Amino acid sequence: MAESNFEVGQRVRSVEKGTRKIGTVKYIGPVQGYEGIWAGVDWDDGEGRHNGSVNGVRYFEAAGDKSASFVRLHSLSKGVTFLEALLRRYKGDATSQEEQDEMYVLSASQKRVSIQHVGVSKIQEKQMRLENLFHVSLEYTGVSSPGSMQEISGLLPKLEELDLRGNLLPDLHALGLICEQLPALRVLDISDSHMKIGSDLLPIFSNLRTLVLNNCGITWEQVEKLKKLLPTIEELHLGGNKLRTIEPSVEDTSFSSVSSPSTFVQGFDFLRLLSLEGNEIENWEEIVKLSQLSRLEQLHLSKNMLKHIFYPNYSALDQGSLNGIEPTNVCNKPFKNLHCVLLGGNKIEDLASVDALNNFPSLTEVRLSENPINDPTKGGASRYILIGRLSKILMLNGSEVKQRERKDSEIRYVRLVMTTMQGKSREEILQQHPRFYELKAIHDLPDENLSFGVTGPQKMAAGLISITLTYVGTTAGEKAPITKKLPATTTVGKLKMLCEGFFKLKPTKLRLFLKEEDTPFPTPLIDDMETLVDLGIGANGGFILIDDTDNKL
Repeated sequence: MAESNFEVGQRVRSVEKGTRKIGTVKYIGPVQGYEGIWAGVDWDDGEGRHNGSVNGVRYFEAAGDKSASFVRLHSLSKGVTFLEALLRRYKGDATSQEEQDEMYVLSASQKRVSIQHVGVSKIQEKQMRLENLFHVSLEYTGVSSPGSMQEISGLLPKLEELDLRGNLLPDLHALGLICEQLPALRVLDISDSHMKIGSDLLPIFSNLRTLVLNNCGITWEQVEKLKKLLPTIEELHLGGNKLRTIEPSVEDTSFSSVSSPSTFVQGFDFLRLLSLEGNEIENWEEIVKLSQLSRLEQLHLSKNMLKHIFYPNYSALDQGSLNGIEPTNVCNKPFKNLHCVLLGGNKIEDLASVDALNNFPSLTEVRLSENPINDPTKGGASRYILIGRLSKILMLNGSEVKQRERKDSEIRYVRLVMTTMQGKSREEILQQHPRFYELKAIHDLPDENLSFGVTGPQKMAAGLISITLTYVGTTAGEKAPITKKLPATTTVGKLKMLCEGFFKLKPTKLRLFLKEEDTPFPTPLIDDMETLVDLGIGANGGFILIDDTDNKL
């Protein structure tokens, strides 16, 4: 392959079998100490051998310390046209060799065993009729240019979803030429594709409703440029782009002009879902900049670096303007239509952040899993505490909060506060547990446990609590209830071990339930790390039911 076949700046992929490596050519020429012509490639996945220098000689600048490598030109492909990739995948013999290679399973001895796909011939026959396709997947097929517009036009009249992940299109202009020929296109995925946005000849993606730009190395400045190109966008996915800040701007009609700063992100008039998962955002102040997207319903922020949440309260909105934004361009309430926020895998560790979620006017679904605040083993809160503190949540960590669970959780939470806040003033209780008095009134709970005095919690935590244990299983015959005085710090896990000895049960997976007088059903004790104090069992003692059968109470 001649040197002239490639040029610096070109997007390429490795032709090595079994790999999906994509990168940008940064150098073509000789390498000191080695024969022939080499291509220096900076790989998108960051998995190379060096940073563009070898044996002390700098050939080019790479993105990472070990994101680049030198390869022979015959090991690279500059790609194919969109039309070639389409016909190869959907009009070729059966399936491509790459797809046939994937039609196997591994045996116990790690040997390939071919498998027969049921109905594969019918699927292939259907795929060959391109005019009937609603979904086309050309991920990692090396698409680098549109090809003939005349041939693409009318070829896929019904196509609504296009997957172009991991391809080689150089810029947004080339992508636009393809999309212009697909009149029914609504969903486009170009993840793992590092293409230039550019500043002129930019197409308008007037039909797109969903755009996926995960792992594209995109900056927020480029997102601002995309804004006017996506007039009807409803879902925008920007995961894995190493975004740390959100920098809104007010732009004039030319993309080449200098943007003036703004407080809030504007535009995106139809955006319902924004995903920023897997980025590097640390400060909630950056997220507040999205609070004026009036139609935003879902905000996906999992796997960032957020530590604290608050609900914005900017009184400046009631005044004439805010940093040059006229009142007509902002809504009255921040995040007014946001009903789902996913925060899993961050660094949130304070209950004040949980309480702040109550201020979001429409919020009904929250994910807090894989945060310190949701890990009882690290001092976080149990599920029932989170439910007790979150007044409107219907879905927590992907699980529905049903009416019965909410009632049981709120009562249990109130009892916990009564136990741990004895002797505290009303102001102190409200500061740490804002919903306490509201919940106590809702469930008509007495407050006699609050009168033990200032040293009550310390004495109780250091002393013993009377627990009545009742075995309700059927495998060991009838057994009389047992009352024991146990340390307040006894965990559910420890209590299970004690019950095995108390009732002479065989080692098994016991199930414990907390029985409370004012609740019709016992509460299952699932978290082995919870203590008697966590369960809300105070100095007056409590009742625990023990079961070792498959029957449910």
